[in-house]
Amino acid sequence: MPVVTESDVRGALAKVNDPEIRKPITELGMVKSVEVGDDGSVQVVIYLTTSACPMKGAITERVTKAVNDVPGVGAIDVTLDVMDDEQRTELRKKLRGDNAEPVIPFAQPGSLTRVYAVASGKGGVGKSSVTVNLAAAMAARGLSVGVLDADIYGHSVPRMLGTDQRPTQVERMIMPPQAHDVKVISISMFTKGNTPVVWRGPMLHRALQQFLADVFWGDLDVLLLDLPPGTGDVAISLAQLIPNAEILVVTTPQLAAAEVAERAGSIALQTRQRIAGVIENMSWLDLPDGSRMELYGSGGGQTVAENLTRAIGANVPLLGQIPLEQKLRESGDEGTPIVLSDPESSSAKALLEISEKLAVRRRGLAGMSLNIDTTRHL
Repeated sequence: MPVVTESDVRGALAKVNDPEIRKPITELGMVKSVEVGDDGSVQVVIYLTTSACPMKGAITERVTKAVNDVPGVGAIDVTLDVMDDEQRTELRKKLRGDNAEPVIPFAQPGSLTRVYAVASGKGGVGKSSVTVNLAAAMAARGLSVGVLDADIYGHSVPRMLGTDQRPTQVERMIMPPQAHDVKVISISMFTKGNTPVVWRGPMLHRALQQFLADVFWGDLDVLLLDLPPGTGDVAISLAQLIPNAEILVVTTPQLAAAEVAERAGSIALQTRQRIAGVIENMSWLDLPDGSRMELYGSGGGQTVAENLTRAIGANVPLLGQIPLEQKLRESGDEGTPIVLSDPESSSAKALLEISEKLAVRRRGLAGMSLNIDTTRHL
């Protein structure tokens, strides 16, 4: 039998990532001690960030599996301990630096995270359904994805992603829960039951700022923000906090909804943000005989895209049309996005196609404010 050494065990532990932080536990200082017996038995003590860490079971399982893969290992005993205040401070500095105040990483020069603000002119057009499905689809492609439920009054993202977990706080950092490999934060995670949030504008701005700066998102490829309907406080705050965020406009084919959606997209003229495109939801209903019923009319999404293109002087594409489907609604209620639960359905295929267009977009100047004065005419 091979002789097991402490170095072998620590080498195996270096391959174990913390489920929340997604970095090796050895790098995070989470391995308190490793002891190897003469009979090949191994005792490992792991530090948790807090005693209430919701991932303690997952960490124990990952550590046990990693150590068990070391040739010659016998019995394995994994014990959990908790970091003290000094250790948590060191962890926070390692992850976020020693800044006196938290900063918004997505607003920093050189940030490679693509930030999409999913907006609509009015409620009920399926903006949240689009957000969670795009997030799940991108995560399934291997991207690191986060969703910020910025609809403070009408939050629904956690239910649609099937999570009721609470965030974990490590000093001034908030570790967001994960569902379907998507990191998610919402005001609903800080309220009791279905308690309504009754706040004025300054409170909304502060909440959005904290979600962006205090939450440890890690190295995200994509951050999606589910905005409240309209062009109110949150949309304005977002433009101030993350000026490079791109806008995704969601509408239905209905003329009345399209006109309001166009208004929501036109905020980019004032904030100088880029509009990534228009998504038309509830485009038609597929009937058993193969025909389509256009319950809400047709052409609304294309009209919005064309009008916004003329208004801002840059191409605004219609990214896709999502058919009306009962399974899409059911998947949201059940907490499993339809792109995962039924990827062959009509609505899932449309959402997957849209997510692919957004996921493969090249990084660079896309989404960056160029400070062009749109009021001047040469």
